[in-house]
Amino acid sequence: MNPQLEPSLWVRRFAPLIPAGGQVLDLACGFGRHARLLAQLGYQVEAVDRDAEALATLADIPGINVFQADLEGGAWPYYGRAFDGVVVTNYLFRPLMPMLLNLLEEGGVLIYETFMIGNELLGKPANPAFLLRPGELLSLTHKRFTVVAFEQGRVDTPRPAVIQRICLKRGSVPQALPGG
Repeated sequence: MNPQLEPSLWVRRFAPLIPAGGQVLDLACGFGRHARLLAQLGYQVEAVDRDAEALATLADIPGINVFQADLEGGAWPYYGRAFDGVVVTNYLFRPLMPMLLNLLEEGGVLIYETFMIGNELLGKPANPAFLLRPGELLSLTHKRFTVVAFEQGRVDTPRPAVIQRICLKRGSVPQALPGG
């Protein structure tokens, strides 16, 4: 498989927590490595990105609906919508963070993984606007959500990077951890 299409191990680990057969938003999906995985797992996926060329590679895959949108410069296309899962990787636009939590149905799962401060020493992204601060994803949580898992630090695969990742569930019921 093309390494750029290989799903994140974090997403692969926590995707089964999303309610079976549910609606999932793959935000800033690029070429859809996670949309493809989620569709294979039986979810109905909305894959959104601004890159029409990347979205075209997903257009004929069963279980995936593609939607082209400028998430940073255009209107938020998901007001009034709700999903059983939201997946975001390698993307950070802080003004959207509160909206992501509002997208989750009760019992819905947010799986988020991106770069953090320290990554500038290893490569791109290096701009602080695109790097999470220590613990920043944890600061999003409040009593409506249960943190299932959180990690931050250096990883060596798929390439050396400093990352932060979280899996949240909307609701207060403790969640059994999937294998990892």
